[in-house]
Amino acid sequence: MDSLSEIADRVRICQDCPLGTGRTNAVPGEGPVDAEVMFIGEGPGFQEDRQGRPFVGPAGQFLDQLLADAGLSRERVFIANMIKCRPPQNRDPVPAEMAACSKYLNRQIELIDPKLIVTLGRFSLGRFFPGESISRARGRVRQKDGRAIYPIMHPAAGLRREEMKASIIQDFKALPGLLEEAARTPAAEAVVDEAPQEPPAKQLNLF
Repeated sequence: MDSLSEIADRVRICQDCPLGTGRTNAVPGEGPVDAEVMFIGEGPGFQEDRQGRPFVGPAGQFLDQLLADAGLSRERVFIANMIKCRPPQNRDPVPAEMAACSKYLNRQIELIDPKLIVTLGRFSLGRFFPGESISRARGRVRQKDGRAIYPIMHPAAGLRREEMKASIIQDFKALPGLLEEAARTPAAEAVVDEAPQEPPAKQLNLF
């Protein structure tokens, strides 16, 4: 898979897990290959499955607002998900499904090589920092495998839990400054924030 378009073509015909049989459309992700920031969510919902595009439902409308408030353009960022097909009834993705999609997401990250990866919610946070609580990890840049990772709660959490919205807005507004800092600071020189892990049983379910 040598290009984003080739990855998208493979995703659209993928049958590597049972989700491939129940989808309307796969959702490969979208954005330019030279995007400085890459957002990784959980998985497609109802509207995303119908349109084949990420974050086009209510959470996507909130994401568009958050990007605009941070001075960012959706056309200049890359938006992907941990899984590329909608689970039945929007249930949580299971490990086997995320594993089946990991080759696509890994290759997207390699090709785009973003300055900053923003994880949206607990599932994408867990890809880089397994077992950590999104409520504790949010709002701080971390380093993982030479990449800057910035966890934020999923926009859907702000829609369903009003008390979370202010934190999400605050974390998004910090993005321009974080991108400038990431451009100035080589990954090898960045400070690694090793926050203590919290047992999964104590985590809040914040998407």
